[in-house]
Amino acid sequence: MLVFSYTRNLLKPRSSSPFPFTSIMHMSQSTSIPKKQDRVRDHGFDNYMEAEKKTRKVLKFQSLILSQPSQTLPISRFDSLARRLGLGFKENEAAAYLLKFPHVFEIYEHPVLRILFCRLTQKALLQIEQEKQALHAQLPDAVTRLRKLVMMSNTGRLRLEHVRIARKEFGLPDDFEYSVILKYPEFFRLFDARDTRNKYIEIVERDPELAICAIEKVREREYREKGLDAEDVRFSFLVNFPPGFKIGKYYRIAVWKWQRVPYWSPYENVSGYDLRSLEALKRMEKRAVATIHELLSLTVEKKISLERIAHFRMAMNLPKKLKDFLLQHQGIFYVSTRGNYGKLHTVFLREAYRKGELIEPNDLYLARRKLGELVLLSSRKAKVDKELVSYRRDTEVDDIVCVRPDYMENDVKDFGVEYEIEHDGRREGCSLDSDFVSDDIDETEDLDERMDEKEDTV
Repeated sequence: MLVFSYTRNLLKPRSSSPFPFTSIMHMSQSTSIPKKQDRVRDHGFDNYMEAEKKTRKVLKFQSLILSQPSQTLPISRFDSLARRLGLGFKENEAAAYLLKFPHVFEIYEHPVLRILFCRLTQKALLQIEQEKQALHAQLPDAVTRLRKLVMMSNTGRLRLEHVRIARKEFGLPDDFEYSVILKYPEFFRLFDARDTRNKYIEIVERDPELAICAIEKVREREYREKGLDAEDVRFSFLVNFPPGFKIGKYYRIAVWKWQRVPYWSPYENVSGYDLRSLEALKRMEKRAVATIHELLSLTVEKKISLERIAHFRMAMNLPKKLKDFLLQHQGIFYVSTRGNYGKLHTVFLREAYRKGELIEPNDLYLARRKLGELVLLSSRKAKVDKELVSYRRDTEVDDIVCVRPDYMENDVKDFGVEYEIEHDGRREGCSLDSDFVSDDIDETEDLDERMDEKEDTV
């Protein structure tokens, strides 16, 4: 017993501090980026996602209407269809939701059935056509993006289902399996795996000219424009922390050291390297940052959901805890939980945005943004909306329910065109952004007076 006690005392380090390893561990962690960090919110990106939440629901209703042969739907069917899609509407709430967006949905009374129907406005149809044209025009760029995406995988192949789920983010059409993959056999090969029975997209040949990351072009631009030191720019990323992010002295040193760590390119095959050393682990960690950065750069809007990034985790050697990993680099990425009640995590590339807008917008992005602009235009005739929701087929309300075909304007040559109408002996400009535009203003005034009288009687 005495020998064991004596031996244990010899193995103890000689230090005056009661916790000898505390100072050493603190010094090692103070000059490295912490593994866990709290998310600091950026309201510019969060507001962007709040607006997109409305657009996402509107798109689902649009798909329902366009799926019909006549591209119209009775108002009474929207409640059952909304519950089937899991949109979270209660009874009679779906019809009221449509009335919030008069520039997208047009409510009218069927001339024969005498019930309310819903169809898309001319503005919404024009926006859909513009998006289709922009999607078709950028198809060659989409082919290049898909080639680069498949080249980033370890084996040079990706599951077709994973790409199909994220096809909108990469600007691919719905039938990209036929219009892109099978149309370009010199670039892609489609085959079925025997063991998993899944379809895979395989790259035919790796093109060295495509194996250039977007961050490399940014570094070259920064080096030429700002004249920075080549050693500082060689492996660095653009870092722009969100407002309110606390940057201490040691954290600043840790970021400076991390920026100088070399790494392997996302397009480089690392299967033959020894990845067991500490230096190799650091390089692979920074390579994962470069891979996600390149993945976001290949998207149309420079953003993608975290769940869709996770689909490529095994194929691109990404870490398991992606959310915690991205929160370590809040100066490069931003993870927003807004837009789907916290269930959806959207990853933004910070350097591509300024004040909630894309710095270098493309035609497809602008076409999609026009739908968001139509959604954000609110209704100004709240009383008419209430009457439409509480529509009943009886003698008391037959005379007040009159949804005119000119609920939305017919002329949609330009969203900024202004109409002039006669009102009280003077001419006033009425923008296309208004909710109800009538050729005869007297009929609109009579409709308002009849509704006011009806509300007084109720």
